Amino acid sequence: MNFGQVWTIASNGFREVIRDRILYLIGFFALLLVLAWRILPEVAATTENKMLIDFGLAGIDVLGVVVAIFVSTGLINKEIEKRTVLILIPKPVNRAQFIIGKHLGVSAVLAVLIVAMTTIYLILLSFSRINYPLGSILISTLYLFLQLSLIAAVGLLFGVFTSSLLAALLSFGIYFMGNLSPDLVELGNLSRNSNIQALTQGLYLVLPDLSRLNLKNDAVYGLLPSPLTLLANGLYGLFYTVLVLAIAILIFSRREF
Repeated sequence: MNFGQVWTIASNGFREVIRDRILYLIGFFALLLVLAWRILPEVAATTENKMLIDFGLAGIDVLGVVVAIFVSTGLINKEIEKRTVLILIPKPVNRAQFIIGKHLGVSAVLAVLIVAMTTIYLILLSFSRINYPLGSILISTLYLFLQLSLIAAVGLLFGVFTSSLLAALLSFGIYFMGNLSPDLVELGNLSRNSNIQALTQGLYLVLPDLSRLNLKNDAVYGLLPSPLTLLANGLYGLFYTVLVLAIAILIFSRREF
């Protein structure tokens, strides 16, 4: 694989997304935090500190998911509509580089967004003199990046064979069901119906268990899984991302333009 070409595609994709004014979301996030900082003391006088910590992490999560899905699902279709894909992939072997480069570009944008929003978030907490578990929050944002990178891979997978709108809807479905996949298994067990149990078990095996990468609910209390569990969950996220990208490459390599 020519890593120079992968880097070129990734850097071009990064600049293209930045030019789409995606970073305006950082200012929007800062505005939301300031509004929450002003409003929460009026509605929850005794728990506003905890609510502000929760609100900030939830805001980073929600905005990151929106960017990951809408950017990744539109990348391939945009290239196809502009016919630039005919220039970028003159040979089938280059299609893997194309997909990997696009994913790296989206992941770089997500990294910039998360770092910027987390910095603003921590500055506001410090300015407000709110005690917060810095280490837990930083680790939770790192795992949020892994989750968003996985979702971006899912968006690319759907984007290579369907429209941008349908790909976005499917990606949101994977995101919600992936975060609820352990609950689906419990729901199937509670039903005591063998067919439902088989269905929920099958969904759990196929869908990514995104709850393993979602640490924000415990991080606000300074609680995290053991280092071994963190390592296993991180490797799980990386493995699933690579698997999804491999499937996307396989499908994309069979498309005719």
